[in-house]
Amino acid sequence: MEEMRRTLLTYLFTPTELLIQPCSAQSLHIFEWWYFRKYGTSFIEQVSVSHLRPLLGGVDSGTPSNSNSSNGDADSNRQSVSECKVWRNPLNLFRGAEYNRYTWVTGREPLTYYDMNLSAQDHQTFFTCDSDHLRPADAIMQKAWRERNPQARISAAHEALELEDCATAYILLAEEEATTIMEAERLFKQALKAGEGCYRRSQQLQHHGTQYEAQHRRDTNVLVYIKRRLAMCSRKLGRTREAVKMMRDLCVFQLMKEFPLLSMFNIHENLLESLLELQNYADVQAVLAKYDDISLPKSATICYTAALLKARAVSDKFSPEAASRRGLSTAEMNAVEAIHRAVEFNPHVPKYLLEMKSLILPPEHILKRGDSEAIAYAFFHLQHWKRVEGALNLLHCTWEGTFRMIPYPLEKGHLFYPYPICTETADRELLPTVFHEVSVYPKKELPFFILFTAGLCSFTAMLALLTHQFPELMGVFAKAFLSTLFAPLNFLMEKVESILPSSLWHQLTRI
Repeated sequence: MEEMRRTLLTYLFTPTELLIQPCSAQSLHIFEWWYFRKYGTSFIEQVSVSHLRPLLGGVDSGTPSNSNSSNGDADSNRQSVSECKVWRNPLNLFRGAEYNRYTWVTGREPLTYYDMNLSAQDHQTFFTCDSDHLRPADAIMQKAWRERNPQARISAAHEALELEDCATAYILLAEEEATTIMEAERLFKQALKAGEGCYRRSQQLQHHGTQYEAQHRRDTNVLVYIKRRLAMCSRKLGRTREAVKMMRDLCVFQLMKEFPLLSMFNIHENLLESLLELQNYADVQAVLAKYDDISLPKSATICYTAALLKARAVSDKFSPEAASRRGLSTAEMNAVEAIHRAVEFNPHVPKYLLEMKSLILPPEHILKRGDSEAIAYAFFHLQHWKRVEGALNLLHCTWEGTFRMIPYPLEKGHLFYPYPICTETADRELLPTVFHEVSVYPKKELPFFILFTAGLCSFTAMLALLTHQFPELMGVFAKAFLSTLFAPLNFLMEKVESILPSSLWHQLTRI
C-alpha cells in the first residue's frame, strides 16, 4: 500500500513540478501529514483503496490474491468466512400459523427461496439418517423433507402417519399445516410422545454400531427440536413461566449431550427473551454470565441484552444536558460502553429499536452482525426496551458515537473482529428485498473541510501539471476565463456610460 501511495505521488508530481510549484506541493504534503496525524492513515492511500483500485479492477481485500498469500491473509480470510456463516434463527416463526397468515393478508411472501432452501437442508440434517430405510414411516419422511411443494410434503406426512406414529411427520404438520399456535401445540405434543418412545429405544441400541449411533443422534435432535418448539408455543400462548421451565431443562440437556448439532439451536436466546418478558432481570444476568464468555460466539441478543441491563440502572434519570455539564458517572459510563459494544457488533439494530426503520417478519435464518439478525432481534425485543424507562433515550443519545471510536478505515475493528464485507450480499439472499431495503454498514463520513481541502489541493495540482505541460494553451484558457468572468462587469459599465451624461461621468471618474 505504501508503494501505491508513492506511485500516485510520483504520478501527480514529478520533481520538475515540485520545483516550479513549491507552494502547492508543500500544501499537499502538509495536508497529508495533518490527515495522517488525525486519522492514522494516508489520505492518498484511502483514495486509492476506496475509489481508484475498484476502477482499475483491484482484488477485494477479503479474498486472497494468489496461492502464495501470507498466513495472516489466510487467517483474515477464514475469519471473514466464519463471520458470514448463516445461522438458524432461534426465534423463527411457524410457517403455517404465522408466515402463511401474513401471506394470506398481504399477498407478500415473507420468506425468500434461499431461506427456505436452507431450512430444507436443516430438516434433512436434523430429521434424517442413513438408517431410515429400517422404518417405513421414516423412509417416507426422508423423501418428504426433500419435496419443494408444500402440499406434497403435507401429503407425505399424512401417509407416514397412516403407517405408524412418526414424530417427524407430526413436526412437519405442526410447522406447515397448522393454522394456529394452539393447533401446532397439539401436534407437537403428539410428536413428543412418539419422539420420546423412539429416543428410549435408540438409546438402548446406540452402542451396537455406527448405524444405531447415527439413529440415536437423529432421535436426540428430534426430541430437542420438539421440546424447544413446545416451549415457544407456551411462550406465544402467554404461559411464559412454563416456557422458561422447559427452556431451562433443554439448556441442561444440551450441556449434558455432546452432539454438535444441539449447539445450533441456541436455546439460551429463547430463554433470555422469556426471562425478559417476566422482567426477571437477575436470572437474565445469570444466563448472560454463563453465555457472554470470550470463548463463545456472540450474538445481537447477548450483546444488546447486556447493554439493556446496564442501561436499566441509569436510564430513568439520564439526561444528556446534565451529563454534558457534570460528566458521566461510573454506572453511566458502563452503560454507554455496553451500548457501544453492542452497536459495534451489529450496527443495524438501533434503527429498528428507535423505529427509524420499519420492521418485517424475521427470516428463518440470520446472518450474525447483519441486517437479518437485527430484524430478528428487534422483532422480539423491542417491547423489552420500551418497558425499561429511558433505555431507548439513552440508546438514541449514544449509539452513533460508536463509529467515532472505531479506527478508520472500518476494516480495522475495535472490540470485535473487523466487520465482514460479505454481510450485505448474504442479507439480500435472506431478506425479501422486494418490500424491504437492506441496511448496509454505516460509512464514516468525512467532514466538509477535509473534502474541500482535498478538492482544492487536487485542483491546484492539476493546474500546475497542465501549466507546465501546455503553457501557451493554458495562457489562452486563462485569458478567456478572465474575459468571461469580467464580461458582466464590462457590460454594466457600458450601460452606465450610455445612461449618465458624459460631464457627470467625467466628474465621477475624477472622484
